[in-house]
Amino acid sequence: MNNKWRVRQVALAALMLLGGLQAGCAQSLSDQAEAQAAAQTSVHATANMAANPPASAAVAQDAAATSVQSQAATAAQPLPGTPVALTPDEAQQNAAGNVAELQQMIHGSDLNELRTTYNGTYGASLLFYGKEMTYYVALFQNKTFWRVIKTSDEVRAEAIYRDFAQKTLQLSDVEIRRTRLEAQKAYTARMIALTQDHANRLQADLAIARQQQALVADQQKQTRAQANALQAEKTAAQDQLRAVQRQVQELQRQVEGGLPVR
Repeated sequence: MNNKWRVRQVALAALMLLGGLQAGCAQSLSDQAEAQAAAQTSVHATANMAANPPASAAVAQDAAATSVQSQAATAAQPLPGTPVALTPDEAQQNAAGNVAELQQMIHGSDLNELRTTYNGTYGASLLFYGKEMTYYVALFQNKTFWRVIKTSDEVRAEAIYRDFAQKTLQLSDVEIRRTRLEAQKAYTARMIALTQDHANRLQADLAIARQQQALVADQQKQTRAQANALQAEKTAAQDQLRAVQRQVQELQRQVEGGLPVR
């Protein structure tokens, strides 16, 4: 009886040990499955973030792309004073008659004048045709178009306008210098004429003064001669008067001779 009970206790303990081992294996398998699921979830989340970045990341990417484009546009702009070379399309359009096209449009109301620079008789204008978002850059002399470039690129239109404005400055340099020299020449000629006229008046005044001085000298000579003659005549008349007075006195004495004295 005791032997049977001991066998049952041993069998029960073996069953309990076997159940514990199976439970531990099941728990271990469950933990491995959860770890694999978490890893797959992390991989899927990373892939989704790469495919659909958050709004802040998209904004940062857009800002970076905008900065790169802005730097590229700034680098594409020519430096001030650098001549702008025409593209083949612009050269073909210029040869095809942009001048005639702009001359027909210039009298309308759809063309807006954005900028204009004048240097002497030369000028440069930047015009905008809003209906087609097109720019016309013109180089002209005496209001007659010389070159006209048509483009839809605002940055390039501004660059060509600056280039044309610089050309007007260079082209007008000799013209302005000639204008100033002509003015200086005319001013000098006018001053010569005024000075010569003044000299002529002084010469005339001097001639008149000399002539008058000669006349005055002659008159003085004549007057002096007349005065001398009159002085001589006066002296002779006084001598004659005294002689006559003496004669009168002598005759008076003779008439009154023998008469009682008062």
